[in-house]
Amino acid sequence: MPDTRVNPTFSKSTGLPRKRFYRARAHSNPLSDSHFPVPLTPAHVDYSLHYPQFFPSSDQVDRSKKIKFADIGCGFGGLLISLSTLFPDTLMIGMELRDKVSEYVKERILSLRVANPGQYQNISVVRTNSMKYIPNHFDKAQLSKMFFLFPDPHFKEKNHRRRVISPFLLDEYAYVLEVGGIIYTITDVEELGEWMKSCLENHPLFEPLTEKELEADPAVKLLSSATEEGQKVARNDGQTFQAIFRRIARPDQIS
Repeated sequence: MPDTRVNPTFSKSTGLPRKRFYRARAHSNPLSDSHFPVPLTPAHVDYSLHYPQFFPSSDQVDRSKKIKFADIGCGFGGLLISLSTLFPDTLMIGMELRDKVSEYVKERILSLRVANPGQYQNISVVRTNSMKYIPNHFDKAQLSKMFFLFPDPHFKEKNHRRRVISPFLLDEYAYVLEVGGIIYTITDVEELGEWMKSCLENHPLFEPLTEKELEADPAVKLLSSATEEGQKVARNDGQTFQAIFRRIARPDQIS
């Protein structure tokens, strides 16, 4: 556990990293090139670095157990922390472009593991550009859940190509999602909410969940409350707009 007596970036009372030392711009340009390692293929992802309790060494990785949840643009990791104890046997990862923010999430997870032996071993974070490198991290039909919580709205029409939900990117998400897998989106920007919903409605490989399914899904309840952005919207009595859709099979795959 970090020595909080000599490291001011960690709280003495909780042992957790302090956000103010990891603050960064609210959003980054997803079209710009960044300098960070990218796995050549999903087979090159070192699970032993992310989940050492499950995979003691890179030579002993059981490839039958894979990451199933991905939080795209995970921010400070609030959703990951909540999902970790809700689905303790499921491997999940946050994907974040901003270096300081991804470093905060990494330190937060490490501190939680020390303070809670046996817990939070199923979550990790990677600094990457998910709009470019999703296929480098996940195999076809690997994921069962993908989360897009309060993404950058990119208000200007010329910047809509930077939005993390788009017809083109949904093709990639459909590739890495298993049939029956779910995409969760939420925003406090009505125009963006309509955009994401429209993109999903018009894609042939997605269908909306029913009201009954939404009520029964424990992950849905976390969308508004687990993240820093969601909590801020709630404090301000703001409105949110959700679009939650299921990956379906292509017509030629239905027997």
